[in-house]
Amino acid sequence: MKTLLLAHDFNATSEIALDTAIELARKLSAKIVVAHVYSVPVYSFPEGSSLIPSAEDAARIADAAQRSLDQVLERRRATPGVEISGVLRAGVPDEEICRLADEIGAEMIVIGTHARGAVARALLGSVAQRVVRSAKVPVLSIRGPQPA
Repeated sequence: MKTLLLAHDFNATSEIALDTAIELARKLSAKIVVAHVYSVPVYSFPEGSSLIPSAEDAARIADAAQRSLDQVLERRRATPGVEISGVLRAGVPDEEICRLADEIGAEMIVIGTHARGAVARALLGSVAQRVVRSAKVPVLSIRGPQPA
C-alpha cells in the first residue's frame, strides 16, 4: 500500500482517524493525503428564491478552510517516517472524497464517523456512510468518542 486518503473535517473524530492513519502508514511505509472538502452554502426560501454567497464570501470560506487544513498539516508534518500532504476541495464531501481517491491512486480511505443515533443519521445523513457505499477502494471508518 502506497497512499492513504484521510478525510478530515476539523473535529476530534478526524484527529483520531488521522492518528490511526499515521500508525497504519508507518507500518505500511505509505504516505497520507489529508483532504478537506467544504461547500459554499446556498440558502433557498419557500417562495422559490435563493441566496447565493458573493465571490468574497466564497473566498473567505475557502481561505478559512485552507488555514484550518494548514494547521492540521503543520501539527503532523513532523511525524517521523510518514509523508503527509494536504488537498482542499470544494463540493459535495462524499463525491469529492471518492473522486480524489481515484485521482491520487489511494489504496484506502480513512474517515472518522460521528457517534450519532439512528434518527440523527436518517435526518442528517452520513458522509462516512456515503463514502463506504461509493468508494472503489476499502474504507476504514473510525468511530469517534461516544456521547455520555
